[in-house]
Amino acid sequence: MPFLSNLDIFLFSLIAGLIIYWVMFRKKAEAIPEFKKLETPAPAARESSFIEKMKKTGKNIVVFYGSQTGTGEEFANRLSKDAQRYGMKGMAADPEEYDMSELSRLKEIDNSLAIFCMATYGEGDPTDNAQDFYDWLQESDADLDGVNFTVSFSSCFFFIFVNDDGNLEEDFVSWREQFWPAVCEHFGVEATGEESSIRQYEPFDSKNPFLSPVTVNRKLNKGGDRHLMHLELDITGSKIRYESGDHVAVYPTNDSNIVNKLGEVLGVDLDTVISLNNLDEESNKKHPFPCPTTYRTALTHYLDVTSCPRTNVLYELAQYASDPKDQENMRKMASSSPEGKALYQTWVLDSSRNILAILEDLPSLRPPIDHLCELLPRLQARYYSIASSSKVHPNSIHICAVVVEYQTKTGRTNKGVATNWLKNKVPTDNGHKATVPMYIRKSQFRLPFKSSNPVIMIGPGTGIAPFMGFIQERAWLKQQGKEVGETVMYFGCRHKNEDFLYQEELEAFEKEEVLTQLNVAFSRDQEKKVYVQHLLKNNKEEVWRQIHKDNAHIYICGDARNMARDVQTVFYEIAEELGGMTHTQAVDYIKKLMTKGRYSQDVWS
Repeated sequence: MPFLSNLDIFLFSLIAGLIIYWVMFRKKAEAIPEFKKLETPAPAARESSFIEKMKKTGKNIVVFYGSQTGTGEEFANRLSKDAQRYGMKGMAADPEEYDMSELSRLKEIDNSLAIFCMATYGEGDPTDNAQDFYDWLQESDADLDGVNFTVSFSSCFFFIFVNDDGNLEEDFVSWREQFWPAVCEHFGVEATGEESSIRQYEPFDSKNPFLSPVTVNRKLNKGGDRHLMHLELDITGSKIRYESGDHVAVYPTNDSNIVNKLGEVLGVDLDTVISLNNLDEESNKKHPFPCPTTYRTALTHYLDVTSCPRTNVLYELAQYASDPKDQENMRKMASSSPEGKALYQTWVLDSSRNILAILEDLPSLRPPIDHLCELLPRLQARYYSIASSSKVHPNSIHICAVVVEYQTKTGRTNKGVATNWLKNKVPTDNGHKATVPMYIRKSQFRLPFKSSNPVIMIGPGTGIAPFMGFIQERAWLKQQGKEVGETVMYFGCRHKNEDFLYQEELEAFEKEEVLTQLNVAFSRDQEKKVYVQHLLKNNKEEVWRQIHKDNAHIYICGDARNMARDVQTVFYEIAEELGGMTHTQAVDYIKKLMTKGRYSQDVWS
């Protein structure tokens, strides 16, 4: 038989052909790309040290919460926010996120306090986020000597939610009302405002004032040559909140007569549209005031044309004086020489010369108005102590002010910008509303957190303004059934029949026993002048008892240069005489009252 049959040859050829095809014509496998492992940055380590976080952020109170349904966390946030009212800073913290063994380090932070607002659920079990902390407390032997802490436990959060029981909020509020006064007493601090609303964002501020309608503008004094006035600004719907002792800032406009005279003296059309552009293209401030505008608008709304110009303004303007003598004097006043300083003091400051008076008295000085507008400072807001309480008047802000008007040594009549502008803000019945651009500036001038503390208020003249708010608030607290301590007022004016401000209201408060004492000094109703400091000295035994034994808070509002200084001297003398102190000790005693927030001043010069 043949060695290979035809079938064998066929199979052999087929196999050989397939092998050749595979070798010669097969599609080469694609190379598998090599994927490099991406180098992902390690996640930033979470700050596990609440002590370091407190130090970095300036916090001195930490409120740890154990919360299963969110209520404990909410209460913790409320407590940390409360701390701001006492000049402290608080933070709410989840114990699960921090190293709780650092509690012993809390004493590294001055006046620090740990608060534990811990919920439980089920059969009194710790919440999930507080379980590790609970276990650590059970197992560790932590040294917490010197650590200030307080605990607010609730074992019924779960049941309260199920039964829709409203007592939890009530219990928290009651505990909170007792808690913060105890903290104040321990640390020797005072609240900056009872129940004040602390908001993250303000609806209106210096760059966005509220246009408030004037609803009341009445003259307060019955006689004399001055004009003392009471205004009420409507803030309905503005969401503006204020507290007794805060300031209201108003943006006035300049007297049109002064603006017109400036235009006449400089020989310019005030209605010319202008745009002053900063030559420094990199500067963030592109214009000295909103542009484009007119000279009239700039001089009326944006620039201060009534204050005495500073020496740098005189130096810049000197180049435009055609009389060499005027140039020399203006540059001299801008120099540091004794002669220059004396000339500036007498010719500008003592004579109360504003820019218009200077231009009128130096006929050779005629600067270009655009350069003058560049040099004049911005017209600033004016601040007034609010003369009302938001508890009684939530939708209005009251102002008490005296219209400023006086004769200068040059025979001119100078008028205060804001007070004369406010004087003319009269409500009308013709549909046109007189409005005032305003916003609130918060103050530290606050009633004591505990209404049972006595208060001694000293405010002659328009210095009575914040005390009208204080007295209204004490009356409101009394109506709410709160215990209200002695409320003593020392007021001063010139004549009882002329400028006894708010006489009817004050006497009514005294009759209702809201005011414990109303002491009034009428300085010019007798031959020898009597001021508030004299009345304080006459009542020295009572004043010392109120301050030294009864924890009274002292408030002074008004003139800083004379009245406030003289009143403080009387307190030194009382401490020396009745407290058996040396003068140095008396000064230290009053300083300590200031530090503790028991001696507060809202004064101006």
